[in-house]
Amino acid sequence: MKAILALEDGRVFEGVSFGAQGEVTGEVCFNTSMAGYQEILTDPSYAGQIITMTYPLIGNYGVNADDSESDRPHCEGFVVREISQVASNWRSEGMLSDFLAEGGVVGISGIDTRALTKHIRSAGAMTGVLSSTNLDPASLAAKAKAAPGLVGRDLVAGVSVAEQYAWSAPDKAEFKVVAYDFGMKRNIARRLAAAGCSVTIVPAKTPAEAVMAMGPDGVFLSNGPGDPEPIVYAVEAVRDLLGKVPVFGICLGHQLLGLALGAKTYKLKFGHRGANQPVMNMATRAVEITSQNHGFAVDFDSIGDVADDDGVRVARTSRFGEVELSHLNLNDETVEGLRCRDVGAFSVQYHPESSPGPHDSRYLFGQFADMMRQAKSAGEAGV
Repeated sequence: MKAILALEDGRVFEGVSFGAQGEVTGEVCFNTSMAGYQEILTDPSYAGQIITMTYPLIGNYGVNADDSESDRPHCEGFVVREISQVASNWRSEGMLSDFLAEGGVVGISGIDTRALTKHIRSAGAMTGVLSSTNLDPASLAAKAKAAPGLVGRDLVAGVSVAEQYAWSAPDKAEFKVVAYDFGMKRNIARRLAAAGCSVTIVPAKTPAEAVMAMGPDGVFLSNGPGDPEPIVYAVEAVRDLLGKVPVFGICLGHQLLGLALGAKTYKLKFGHRGANQPVMNMATRAVEITSQNHGFAVDFDSIGDVADDDGVRVARTSRFGEVELSHLNLNDETVEGLRCRDVGAFSVQYHPESSPGPHDSRYLFGQFADMMRQAKSAGEAGV
């Protein structure tokens, strides 16, 4: 069956339908990962988006029950150059096409994904309509132009859990962590457990008072979809938690921490999505290859007065003291990490839990454990 992807600027791509049948609208983005398509599809951070894979052959190793990062695919649509008709892997339990059909994700194959990616890089991220039922390019392009974008929309409410629950904990958990689910990936909970944490996952709108009533040793702020600025309930909760308990944020959690500190955020031209993004740790000057998925970034200069401290940029806030720019993107020099010097909190824009992606940054879960250990020692000593 034929399918069409039409962009809001009138650019049209015609291909072959796979997965579910229907018509969907979303921001068209691209991911440069060569593998990990199942983890990408089931990452709640992709809510509201149509994903284009730049690697040309997708689906060749099938899908399985263990690789999903949530209970279902969350993206609106999926775009590939070629969908494999064979699933060849000892772990495979099914075909990607069937997985998408069951998850309600509309797919299109057989288009020039290189041309689509170059167009997005040049013109910027834009809304698109993907359809296998309406094959009129002009009407699809008009729908895309009229559809709302991601800016100003709260997409977290649609992906967060409805009720809190406990993640399977290690036998001898050293720390009790409360994790905010803004669209949390399962491997984050696994990495926290591996670092010695029992993890309680709570809905995005849980107030800070309810979290502190659980007596946590630390609070984790998860990844999630879309624009961080409309998530005012989360920003207020983070602001109320700072200085009371160690805080660690990833991706959207990083942006929410930045907003709580007084920063502003802005939309990137086409975002960072893939498992090959270079980031410099400003403390060690080591370069980490990271997994990323975000379309917004923190404006460090908007936090407060910024100065140079031995090669590290530091901003001073009126309420929470000094904040340093801890990690920097080497492709476009956007902010990839924040560390509060005077309250126990830090964050990174990328995904140290990977899944998919390299494991260069998993040390950050150990840093969170160290921060909680120091806070517990200080509390026991009455400091």
